[in-house]
Amino acid sequence: MIQKSIQKSGKMEHLRIDSILRKQKIKFKLNGKDTEAYEGETVLAALLAAGQKKIKINPVSRKPRGALCGMGVCFECRVTIDGIPNVRACMTEVKPGMIIETNDKK
Repeated sequence: MIQKSIQKSGKMEHLRIDSILRKQKIKFKLNGKDTEAYEGETVLAALLAAGQKKIKINPVSRKPRGALCGMGVCFECRVTIDGIPNVRACMTEVKPGMIIETNDKK
């Protein structure tokens, strides 16, 4: 049924989400800058929404790395939160007033 409607119209309008209900906006610090997120988002989602793609520098190649799996398996998204290093951004809910530092400085 879905395949037929895609073939007819060439669009997938019936599969689109009309809207996403967001919770309240909150503020946190990202690498010293005031940044906004929404309650209930993970730190990783908030970082990506803020345009922060680089999370760390590979210690061997010295090349920038971003998050990989986004579900707590790979440990590529570790950041420092409120002075605590190596916190997985994908498994941590962003909270108002958090101070988040990425590990992407050379």
